[in-house]
Amino acid sequence: MQPTYLILVAILFSLVLMQINQRMASPVLAIVDRWLRWFVFAFGAAQLCRDFELVDRPFWVLAVIFFILWFLGETLYNWLAISALSVSPLPLFPRYVVNSSGEEWPVQPRLLKIRDWLRAHGFKQAQALKAEIGGGIYLRVSIYQNADATVRVQVTFIPQTSGAISVCYAISSVTIDGSRYLTDNLYIPFAGFYPENWFVERAPWRRSLAGLIARHRARMKAEGAEPVPFINDPVVELNDAQYELDRLNTELGFLHPQAQREDFGKITHEGRYRVWKEIWTLNYLGRSARYQ
Repeated sequence: MQPTYLILVAILFSLVLMQINQRMASPVLAIVDRWLRWFVFAFGAAQLCRDFELVDRPFWVLAVIFFILWFLGETLYNWLAISALSVSPLPLFPRYVVNSSGEEWPVQPRLLKIRDWLRAHGFKQAQALKAEIGGGIYLRVSIYQNADATVRVQVTFIPQTSGAISVCYAISSVTIDGSRYLTDNLYIPFAGFYPENWFVERAPWRRSLAGLIARHRARMKAEGAEPVPFINDPVVELNDAQYELDRLNTELGFLHPQAQREDFGKITHEGRYRVWKEIWTLNYLGRSARYQ
């Protein structure tokens, strides 16, 4: 098969993936589509240069050049996006409030199955929360916990520009010495610092709730950690954690002090670099850097 036809097939496949993912909002499909678009750009542009005799260089040299150009272009785009976020009024650590509107769980069959699974495995809803992230857009969160309140499951619904809803999970437990174990599959870059007594594992590729809970329990068992029941309401626990993360990351130089944020933005240059790096690892490898 001619290279041109292979490139056309890859373009068609990318368009199909994009259409499917507009409904599913799957980060895994998004990673596959990003790689596919990158290679389509590199090989497609190289093939065009060869077909129209625009550049007298070997095909593989042209493909490498356009591969690097994509990297540079996306680097510039990501850096500008991070800078815009830094100076925007959007909160990095939004405050949560109790969601009493009755719309805490989207009415979609694939999402309702998650709620049914939680109920079937002994998890009961502790609280429904929401946090405004700007422009009247809210993150909706539903917190479930097991019968002895030693494991909390945070189900976060993330709205997409396409209108689809992506869902992520965060499984947390605390121990008698105050340590916190957190296992999540969030694909949104954080890149900041966690408190020393937080033991965090992020697994964006692991989309199964059952698998994530099993991994969380296996981590605690392997480290001999004995969980104790949560004593605070989820809204208090979550907001305290948000405050602690903001304080710690300001102290360690990831964020500017509050008094300087209006002039210099929220994120320092070092912090922006860390976010930029984690965007790449998440978007193309599905891996989050481990920061303590």
